[in-house]
Formats: sequence, structure tokens, C-alpha cells
Amino acid sequence: AIPVTESQKGKKQKQSSGAEKGKGNKAEEYLNSILPPREYTKDGKLYVQYVSATPATKADVITLQESLDKKLQQRKARETGICPIREELYAQCFDELIRQITIQCLERGFLLVRVRDELRMTIESYQALYESAIAYGMRKALLAEQKRNDMNNETQKLDRECSELQTSVQALETNVKEMERSFAEECEKLEKKAQRIN
Repeated sequence: AIPVTESQKGKKQKQSSGAEKGKGNKAEEYLNSILPPREYTKDGKLYVQYVSATPATKADVITLQESLDKKLQQRKARETGICPIREELYAQCFDELIRQITIQCLERGFLLVRVRDELRMTIESYQALYESAIAYGMRKALLAEQKRNDMNNETQKLDRECSELQTSVQALETNVKEMERSFAEECEKLEKKAQRIN
């Protein structure tokens, strides 16, 4: 992670006046509330890592920028579009800037935290809206596909019915022709009989 942190164990205590010490404690408490301590296990021992309350210098800011650029390249973050890696690294960088500013001015740090949280909520809302739109589009596509399949099935059914009806028509035409031929033969026979009688 980009934010500069230090272990609570082994941290040197600095000599300060009562007012400065109170201000420092307040800053540390606030830092711990906005950037909670990280717990991790190493060699079977549990460690708690707190955010450093050491003020940043100009060199630290330059190092932070270089570190950000380096990590963006190392993790192959995309320069444009939606990129979770880029989003994560910039969030870490912003947290570190909040830490640096909070040490200098608690109120400014508090305001930046509000801005950060508001941006996160806005991004989450857009993500939820995007996912909802994708789900809606998928549902519509599936319904359209289902409708197309139903129409294809209906078309095939109608084609079969048409084919069956054509077969019935041909059979009826054949029957009609047969009946006409039989009728003509019967008429011819009756005419011959009538001529013999006369």
C-alpha cells in the first residue's frame, strides 16, 4: 500500500509540551479513526500497524508521486476507462494525502475525508446503476431471444399446417377428378343404354 505507516512497537517518544502532546494525541486518534490500524501475522506473532503521525516533507510528496507512477506501471493499470487497479492505487494515494494534511490541520483533513467518502458513494451509485442497466439489457435481450424462438416455432408450425392443407387439397382435387371421370363414364353408359332402347 502507498500510505506510509509505522509500527506502534518501538516508536520513539518525542519530548513535547502538554499542549502539543494533546494536539498530537488528537491527531493520532483521528488518523486511526479515518485510517484504521492494520493487523497482520508474521512468524506466528500478531502485529498491529498504525498510521504514521509524522508530518510529510516535500521529499515525501515527491516520493509518493514516484511510487504511485511506479506501481501504476508495475501493475499495468489502464490509463483510460474503468480500471480497478488504477482506482485502488489512487485511493491509497488520496488516503496518504489525507494523512499528511490531517497532521497539519485536522479540520482540512476532516473535510477531505468527507469529500473522499462522498466520491466513493457517488462511484458506488454509478456502479450499481451500471450493473442494473446491464441486468436490464440482459433481461431484454433474453426476452427478445425467447420471443424470436417462439415466433420461429410458430412459423414452423404454420408451415407444417400449410403443407398438410396443400396435401389435403391435392387429395381432394384427385378425388374430384376421379368422381368427375366416374360420373362421365356413368353418363356415357346411360346414354348408350338409352340409345339401344330407342
